[in-house]
Amino acid sequence: MAGLEGKTAVVTGASSGIGAAIAQALKDNDVRVAGGARRADRLETDIALELDVTDPASCERFVADAVQQLGGLDILVNNAGLGLGRDPFDKSTEQDEETVLETNVHGVLRMTRLCLPHLRDGGHIVNMGSIAGRQAYENAAVYVASKYAVRGFTYALREDLLGRPIHLTTVDPGLVETNFSRVRFRGDEEKANAVYAGVEAVRPQDVADCVIFVLTRPPHVNIDELVVKALAQSTPVRIVRDA
Repeated sequence: MAGLEGKTAVVTGASSGIGAAIAQALKDNDVRVAGGARRADRLETDIALELDVTDPASCERFVADAVQQLGGLDILVNNAGLGLGRDPFDKSTEQDEETVLETNVHGVLRMTRLCLPHLRDGGHIVNMGSIAGRQAYENAAVYVASKYAVRGFTYALREDLLGRPIHLTTVDPGLVETNFSRVRFRGDEEKANAVYAGVEAVRPQDVADCVIFVLTRPPHVNIDELVVKALAQSTPVRIVRDA
């Protein structure tokens, strides 16, 4: 295993859910973490900075400040992401489409492009994908498209980085109990709670454990992709629930 002690990391979307769990797991492994989120006051990272991944200027400010305060960069975790709605595509809106694509796709591209020049040899980029980027399901066309894009970008970047001492992984979770569904259903608690009813979903800490695993492989090893689902889930929509 490779150790993480003394390394530095940037985690986007680090104020809650999977991002907060990853940031805490990194801190527990003696990594100094710069967390980014729209609500910087909710961050519990070593360095807490405001970040809107849909805003190029915000990304540029964040990376400049984070790298300066960290003194260099070893790990980038592109975690910020969201879904909006579960309606047929013809009920979609331009605004929702742009929000999802700007956050899930352009945000990953921006942060990766801005951080790559600062990433030290032996560094690691972790992109938070989804099983939605591996198997489509109904009434989620834009979200599915965005996660397929993340997976495609990860593999294309892997080709670009081949020969450089930089690791690259996509971590693709299934059903994880976070605020994701609350955001997706625009604060509708009943719909959000129904997503996790009758099933033991993956916890954010479980995903964070997976991230620590991929980060601590020997230097000659790269985990290209890691898929993690609840035992009761086989596809994005096929889930065994308690009666």
